[in-house]
Amino acid sequence: MSFSLGIVGLPNVGKSTLFKALTKKHIDIANYPFCTIDPNVGIVTVPDPRLEELGRVSKSEKIIPTAIEFYDIAGLVKDAHKGEGLGNKFLAHIREVQAIIHVLRHFHNDDITHVQNKIDPEDDKKIIQTELILADLELLDKRIAENEKKARGMDKDAKARLDAYKKIRDHLEKEKMANELALTEEEEKRVKDLNLLTKKPVICVMNVDETNANMDFDNALAVSAKIEAELSELPEKEAQEYLKELRMKKSGLEKLIQKSYETLGLITFFTSGPKETRAWTIRQGAKAPEAAGTIHSDFETGFIKAEVINWKDFVACKGEQEAKERGLMRIEGKNYTVQDGDTMYFHHK
Repeated sequence: MSFSLGIVGLPNVGKSTLFKALTKKHIDIANYPFCTIDPNVGIVTVPDPRLEELGRVSKSEKIIPTAIEFYDIAGLVKDAHKGEGLGNKFLAHIREVQAIIHVLRHFHNDDITHVQNKIDPEDDKKIIQTELILADLELLDKRIAENEKKARGMDKDAKARLDAYKKIRDHLEKEKMANELALTEEEEKRVKDLNLLTKKPVICVMNVDETNANMDFDNALAVSAKIEAELSELPEKEAQEYLKELRMKKSGLEKLIQKSYETLGLITFFTSGPKETRAWTIRQGAKAPEAAGTIHSDFETGFIKAEVINWKDFVACKGEQEAKERGLMRIEGKNYTVQDGDTMYFHHK
């Protein structure tokens, strides 16, 4: 399973530079607003050293990492919900992603203009949040009007949806994000199809100068798009040496991936054999049949049991044979909660 992240921000904050660096994809970048006319999509494999070790032990023909889809959304501006700039067309693209990466400009460069004519990350953040809130309010007003007609016709489902919609609308009108509002399980079901922008988790990224790449922020990741761009052009070994020179433990991409997994509550499990060793992404707390279903839906419906071993034990035992002899590979049923790093083999009907 791959998951998708949308990169948003005001024009000229470094979004497209960061996107290009993360995905190593060449796109049109220019020093003026709205140069990104279509959302660019890049697929990034998730680096995981555990894969190589598992693959070596299993003598796998192929090693397949899990992946993330990054969407580079054109720079939003004030009144985007009204159609300013590239407007609602691009707000619509964000509705399809699992989380939003909000890039905020923290670097100074007189050669790169800022649409607000000042460097103020908090102000930039408020502008984007306001546009997301207004776009959701516009959608909610339409849905409320539709369901009020149905509710008058004694449609119980419409009445339930209407109550949930109005609850969120009241919250948004206080200039608060929907992801800060507690909803019941039933209300969550009623609003799921709206794909509200303000309900999506947000990861804030401060695009900093090269000298500030190791800065700590309370509610944001420090990433230098310029450094990431330089790293993306280097072979892996040279990139690691460059990181050491900069006294950086991880690249911006690695920090962003780690934060994305934490924010979305995701973990990784593995399958490993002679044909392939593969990483699979799944939500934290998922049961064994759901994990089987990420491989193939038939595996979930026909789930019987799973053979499970921690990846470290698999490597230490040099494969499943010794692991079984030492009692480290166990049989788990439908109620088993998958753990990060599990190596699994599924039995199904």
